Amino acid sequence: MNNKKFGIREVVAMGIGTALFVVLTNVQIPIGIPNTYLQPRMAVMGFLAAIFGPVVGAVIGLVGHALGDALFYGSVWWSWVIPELFVGLAIGLFAKKYKVREGGFDVKAGVLFNVMQVIGNAVAWIIAAPVLDIVLMGEPADKVFVQGIYAFLGDIIIVGILGTILLIAYSKVSGSAGSLKKED
Repeated sequence: MNNKKFGIREVVAMGIGTALFVVLTNVQIPIGIPNTYLQPRMAVMGFLAAIFGPVVGAVIGLVGHALGDALFYGSVWWSWVIPELFVGLAIGLFAKKYKVREGGFDVKAGVLFNVMQVIGNAVAWIIAAPVLDIVLMGEPADKVFVQGIYAFLGDIIIVGILGTILLIAYSKVSGSAGSLKKED
């Protein structure tokens, strides 16, 4: 399989991932900070970015978040939509190294996945979202940086646990399917 191509699989992954992201927008676990929740949609984005790469992850984060906001909340909060693409992009940059499709998602790949998701989430929620909230929305700095830190912590937990579990399971199935093909 040529991983350098951007083809129908990636387009389908973007469509399905975006749809799942939107549907999961309303699945929220409160963490005690206004408008800040644990959201499983982040794990789905991280999972698909780790398999299909940075473009897929960035599109799912950006389009999925924008559509989810529009459908469930009636307006799009761009200062929190735009940073979402940084998370998908950061995770997806190392998709080839995770070796999920080949069944090679091991401890080393899991550590790399989690380092990248922490970096992506830090850039998105500790830097980009608060700064964009201040610049675009005129929000008070003390409020948005607290929200950003809690969003960061929530996302690294949900992506770290659920995203890693999804990748381990998919890699095992992918590896098994690959070994069956080799025997044919």
